[in-house]
Amino acid sequence: MSETKSLPPHLTGGQFLLAETDPSLVFTPEDLSSEQRQIADAAKKFMEKDVLPKLDALEHQEEGLAVRLFKQAGELGLHAIEIPEVYGGLGLGKTTSIGLAEQLTRLAGFGITCGAHTGIGSQPLTYFGTEVQKQKYLPRLATGELMAAYCLSEAGSGSDALGMKTRAVLSPDGKHYVLNGAKMWITNCGWADLFTVFAKVDGQHVTAFLVERTFPGVSTGKEEHKLGLKSSSTRQLILEDALVPVENVLGQVGKGAYIAFNILNYGRFGLGAGAVGGAKASLDVAVRYAGERKQFGRTIGSFGLIQQKLGEMAAKTFAAESAVYRVSGMIDEVMATGEMVDSVQPNFPRSLDEFAVECSIIKVACSETLDRVADETLQIHGGYGYTEEFPAARGCRDSRINRIFEGTNEINRLFMPTALVRRAERGRLPLTDATAKAFAEVRAWTPPEDSGDALQNARTALAGARKLVLVLGGSAMQRFGKELAEQQEVLAAQSDIMIDLFLGESALLRTLKAKAKGASAAMMTDLTLIFINDSLARMEQHARTALAAMVSGDDLKARLQIAHRLLRWTPLNSIEMRRRVAARLSERGGYSAMLAA
Repeated sequence: MSETKSLPPHLTGGQFLLAETDPSLVFTPEDLSSEQRQIADAAKKFMEKDVLPKLDALEHQEEGLAVRLFKQAGELGLHAIEIPEVYGGLGLGKTTSIGLAEQLTRLAGFGITCGAHTGIGSQPLTYFGTEVQKQKYLPRLATGELMAAYCLSEAGSGSDALGMKTRAVLSPDGKHYVLNGAKMWITNCGWADLFTVFAKVDGQHVTAFLVERTFPGVSTGKEEHKLGLKSSSTRQLILEDALVPVENVLGQVGKGAYIAFNILNYGRFGLGAGAVGGAKASLDVAVRYAGERKQFGRTIGSFGLIQQKLGEMAAKTFAAESAVYRVSGMIDEVMATGEMVDSVQPNFPRSLDEFAVECSIIKVACSETLDRVADETLQIHGGYGYTEEFPAARGCRDSRINRIFEGTNEINRLFMPTALVRRAERGRLPLTDATAKAFAEVRAWTPPEDSGDALQNARTALAGARKLVLVLGGSAMQRFGKELAEQQEVLAAQSDIMIDLFLGESALLRTLKAKAKGASAAMMTDLTLIFINDSLARMEQHARTALAAMVSGDDLKARLQIAHRLLRWTPLNSIEMRRRVAARLSERGGYSAMLAA
C-alpha cells in the first residue's frame, strides 16, 4: 500500500482525541442546503401519504405491499442519492442521505428495507465493482427495479464473521464458482434480487460474490419471527451448489474481508442516522401524549419528572444528531478529495476507512440513544404504552435490534481503542506522541478557573477529558501490554469515555457555530449543557472502573485524583434546564420545531 497523504486535522480519523476542532469547520443540520431539505421533505411527504397510512398492513406483511412501496420510493429517486450520476444516480453524499434516512425510519422496518438496499446492499458494488458490473446492476438498483441485500453472517459466525463456513470452489471448466452454505439474518432476503455474498474460496480465502436470486442453487428459508421490524424481510439465504459466474467475483479473490469491513463502516454510520430519525419521531410521540394525557386534573407534561424525561431525551437526541451530521461532513469532504486506498483492487475511497472509529461511535451512541428515548416514551405512556394500540410499544420492539446488527455494541466498543492503536502504528495518527505529551501535562495539571461562561467551561472540561482518554489508553498499554485485548472491560470503559467526549464536543461545536453566526442558540445551549453536565460524571466513573483494574493503593488514589482534576466541573442546575427544554417542546409540539428559529 502506498503512503497516504496527510489530511487537514479536522478530516483525520481519531483527531478528536488530540485537539479541538474549529466550530466553523464542522457540518451541522443548520448547514443543509435548500436542495437537501427538499429531498428530505419529499421523503417526508412520501412516508405520510403512502407508507404510514398502510402501517398495519406492512407490519402484517401484506403480500407484495412492501416491495410496491419500495419501488415507488425508487421512482421518486430515493434510492439513487449516493449512486454516481454516470450509473443513473444523483451522486450526492452522506449529508444528503441523513435527512432521507431520518424520514424513512419513521416506520423502522420499511426504513431498514430501504437502508439495507441503498447502504450495505448497493455500496459494495458502488465502491468495489468493475465497470461491467456497475453498468449491469447499478442503474437498476438506483431506480428500485432491483433490490439488494448483504450476506455476511452465518449461524455459527455472527461477531466472528471471518469464521464463516460458506465455501466457494471453481468449477472444472473455470466458468463458475460453486457456492455451498447458508447465510443467516439477511435483511431483504425474501424480496432481494441481488445479494453480496461472502464465502471462502477453497475454504480459506474470503471473497465477495454478486449472486442473483435466479442463479441455479439459490433459495431462501422461511421468514424469521422477529421481535420487531415486522414490516421488513429477514430470512436465511441458502446456497446449494449455487453457480456464480466468475465475472461476478466482487473485487479480488481472497480480499473479501476488506470489502466486508469497510462497507460496515458506512453501514454503521447509516444505522446511526436512521436511529436519530427514530429518536426524533419517538420523542415527538412522547411530547404529544404528555400534552394530552391528564392525571390529577392536569396534563402529565406539567409534572417535574415527566419534564426531566423529555429534557433528557431531547439532549441525548441533540448530541447524537450533532455527531451524525459532523461525521457526514467529514466523510463527504474526504470523498471530495478523490483520494483512494490501494490495498486492494480496485482501489476504494479513503473516506470508507478513514472514519472507522467515528462510525463505530455513531453506531453505538445513536442506537443506545434511540433505545433510551423509545423506552422513556413507553414509560410516559404508562399502561397504554404496553399495548399495541399505541405506537410506543412498536417503537421499543423496533429499536432493540440496532444494538445488535452492524456489529454488536460490545464488538464496536472493543474495536474503537484497538483501531486507534492500529492507525497509530501505521503512521496515520500521532497517538503515541500525544499520549506522551498528555502524561507529561497531567502531573502538573491545574484546572483553569471558572470563566463565567458555561459553554467555555464545558470546552475546558472536554479538553481535560481528551487528556484523560490518552492517559487511560497509555496506562492500559503499560499495565497489560499484549494482553490488553483480553481486558475487554477496560477497553469498553475507554470507549465509553470516547463516545461521551465525541458527542459532547459535537453538540458544543454545533452550538458555538450557531452563536458565531448570530443565532441566540439558547435552546441549543441548554441541550448541550444538559448532555455535558451528565456525561462528565459518567466519564469519571468509567475512569475509576478502568484505573481500579490497573493499579491499587496509593498509586490508584493518585491517578483517581488526576482524573478528577482533569474533569473538574461544577454541576449545573440541570433540573431547570430540562424544564426549559420540556416547556419549549410542549409549546412547539416536537423536536425539530423546538430548534427552529
